[in-house]
Amino acid sequence: MVDKEDRQAKEAFLYPQSSYYGQIKPENIVFNANLQEFAQRVSYICNLETAGKIKSVEAYQQIKSLWKQLRRSKEQLGIENSGEQK
Repeated sequence: MVDKEDRQAKEAFLYPQSSYYGQIKPENIVFNANLQEFAQRVSYICNLETAGKIKSVEAYQQIKSLWKQLRRSKEQLGIENSGEQK
């Protein structure tokens, strides 16, 4: 049986999260967590595709779906496009 400490160590290894150094606002912190999760999942998808476990088209579709989710979360959190060119 895996104890709580082992499970937490495993999760920290598989799903690392870095500290947030930007402007401290709840919506920024939530978006940063979403962005880190997006990056981690894209990395897994790319590794699966590189190893031949999934097809390129499937990897593309999964990443596209994740991107849409991330964009939606940004819009729902009301985060502005500061620094982006229009």
